[in-house]
Amino acid sequence: MNAIRIALVDDHALFRNGLKLLLSNSDRFSVVMEAQNGKEFADNLTPDNAPDVVLMDISMPLMNGIDAAKAAISKVPGLKIIALSMFGEEDYYYEMINAGAKGFLLKNSDIKEVTDAIEQVAVGGSYFSQDILYNVIRNFSPRKETDFDDITLSKRELQVLQGICKGLSNQEIADTLFISKRTVDKHRSNLLGKTNSKNTANLVMYALKHKLISI
Repeated sequence: MNAIRIALVDDHALFRNGLKLLLSNSDRFSVVMEAQNGKEFADNLTPDNAPDVVLMDISMPLMNGIDAAKAAISKVPGLKIIALSMFGEEDYYYEMINAGAKGFLLKNSDIKEVTDAIEQVAVGGSYFSQDILYNVIRNFSPRKETDFDDITLSKRELQVLQGICKGLSNQEIADTLFISKRTVDKHRSNLLGKTNSKNTANLVMYALKHKLISI
């Protein structure tokens, strides 16, 4: 199995070097590109040298993670980006998701969570740190009655949504709920349609915004 090719985009060299060293301890990963800001990454990225997964800081000089994600995905559609976040940056989450990010990791995450996130996103999934989910939910203001969208989710759809937000695969959700994977696939499709979400990352953000899940 080929190693997952990774790009590290962060303005702190010590952080990049430390993460690169930790990832190098496994033959599952290969850091093939580094950049100290979003502009450097976007300028040097081409379809030919595109990595499998990008770990990208949100707050950077010259070009932040939001603008860098937009610029990079315009050059390489489908590029898989995981945003690296600090507590207190919740206001940027929606913008990063709308820019194309597939998930979020806290910069103080342990290496196992980092590798789990990389592997999950590399195969087309999304990943959200549970600490981030909790913090976002805690910091959202209570919704007003007029804020509710005219959608209704069934009990089973809410259960599937809870599993998605916990980062479980469709098969893991199926096993937990004692239903078939095909049924979970159908519920996921229905959830995307009902919430008008482009992908799983958008769906998770929708669930957070509308307080549809508990962490």
